[in-house]
Amino acid sequence: TDLRVLKYPHPKLRAPDEEVTEFDDNLRKTIKEMFLVMYASRGVGLAAPQAKQVGINKRIMVFNPEGDKKKWLQEIALINPKIVEMSEGTDVETEACLSFPGMQGKVRRHKWIKIEAQDLKGKTIKKKARNFLQFTGWTARVFQHEYDHLEGVVYIDRLEDEEDRVSCMHF
Repeated sequence: TDLRVLKYPHPKLRAPDEEVTEFDDNLRKTIKEMFLVMYASRGVGLAAPQAKQVGINKRIMVFNPEGDKKKWLQEIALINPKIVEMSEGTDVETEACLSFPGMQGKVRRHKWIKIEAQDLKGKTIKKKARNFLQFTGWTARVFQHEYDHLEGVVYIDRLEDEEDRVSCMHF
């Protein structure tokens, strides 16, 4: 693949993303390549704005909470995702980001989220009839991290500790 992970402060990481309107072979190819780059970079998720050569920024994310390509049944590809509900409860955990190599910091996230999104064919993904897809714990955290990328937000914007914010000033 020609895709590579964009490093901060590349302007595409902050650019607005467009909704996907064409669900075709190019979309399937892009998602397949995004998974390849994610695994090669030892990540658990990748959003389209982080990937060089995807073209214009699109609302596409891929992730595998296990981060293991042998566990491909855990792979999740979401098109045009939207958060529709989130827990009031939050927790703080250490995160890292492929666009900020060698950095990590504590980030506050919601404990669970409900989302709506489309699959590769443009169909709305639902867990059960009239229920939204819900993620909890680590999977919710990974989703929120990648979702932020689609909103032009990078994880350093959400750092909790002053020490972490100071250490990222070098970027």
